[in-house]
Amino acid sequence: MRDNRQAGRFELEIDGAIVFANYRRAQDRVLITHVEAPVHLRGTGAAARLMQEIASDAREQGVKITPLCSYAAAWFRRNRGYADVTA
Repeated sequence: MRDNRQAGRFELEIDGAIVFANYRRAQDRVLITHVEAPVHLRGTGAAARLMQEIASDAREQGVKITPLCSYAAAWFRRNRGYADVTA
């Protein structure tokens, strides 16, 4: 995963395509505003892989995530093991 700060998004390259999560930072939080995978990667778990990497990275850095995007919010509901990084 790559934090493309200039574009305000986390990116994960899979099979030559980019899965991304747009974000903005607010104090000690990262607000996830949109998650998107290219059409041919939808349903393959690509966006879930990106979210797991984002959540793991947030845990390591001591940062909290506020999932504003419906996909990100649903991912955190399904993955309660990362509840400690949500705010």
